[in-house]
Amino acid sequence: MKIVLNILLAGIIQLGFTQLTYAQSTLDNIQSTGIFRIGTEGAYAPFSYHDASGKLTGFDVEIGREIALHMKVKPEFVEGKWDGLIGGLDAGRSDAVMNQIAITPEREKKYSFSLPYVISKAVLITRKDNNDIKSFSDLKGKRSAHTLTNNFAQIARHYDANIIGTNGFNQEIELVSSGRADATINDKLSYLDYKKHRPDAPVKIVAADTQAAKTAVLLRKNETELKAAVDKAITEIKADGTYQRIWDKYFAEGVAE
Repeated sequence: MKIVLNILLAGIIQLGFTQLTYAQSTLDNIQSTGIFRIGTEGAYAPFSYHDASGKLTGFDVEIGREIALHMKVKPEFVEGKWDGLIGGLDAGRSDAVMNQIAITPEREKKYSFSLPYVISKAVLITRKDNNDIKSFSDLKGKRSAHTLTNNFAQIARHYDANIIGTNGFNQEIELVSSGRADATINDKLSYLDYKKHRPDAPVKIVAADTQAAKTAVLLRKNETELKAAVDKAITEIKADGTYQRIWDKYFAEGVAE
């Protein structure tokens, strides 16, 4: 009888520890480990990419580092392909995702978002000699190159384009430049950065979405404490000039939106 009671007691204690572990919030875990794990692509300039030395850098990466600094923890970037970033968040491989994740009604059903830290427009990009596509509505029946799960692909589908799957922005531009795709849609800031480094690329912007997209840190649903901490950090880096300094480093001089 005593043995049975000991076994039961041990089980109750173990259950208590298990429940305590599950009760620990993501923010609690970040604070206890001192590490904020941020999922990012590492292949989407100027937001998240590797420089000539191989170092991970970019606007989102630097903003992520500053957010972690203001949370008094260290950032740890978990790199992966775009299509796996959100899955990595779901699986607990990261605490957040920063890779120009646009706030959309579909995503808000399943995830939480921080305060927006970039506001930009989606632009329609074609070859310079393409005169058939002048507006988003002209995409109907045309080949549009996209990473399959991003919001730009959703815009193209809305206009009945035929989607060609890609591994990222650079491949999308290459397909358009070579004529293997008729168009692509992407962030205006990404396009301007690409043209800055590749001014002779035979591509052009033919239209811009009138609805500006808001980019934010993607979090799991109901992460209210973590959202509050991230929002506080974003507010602080905007107030102390850090955000503007990083903005000026990657984009044209001026006041960031």
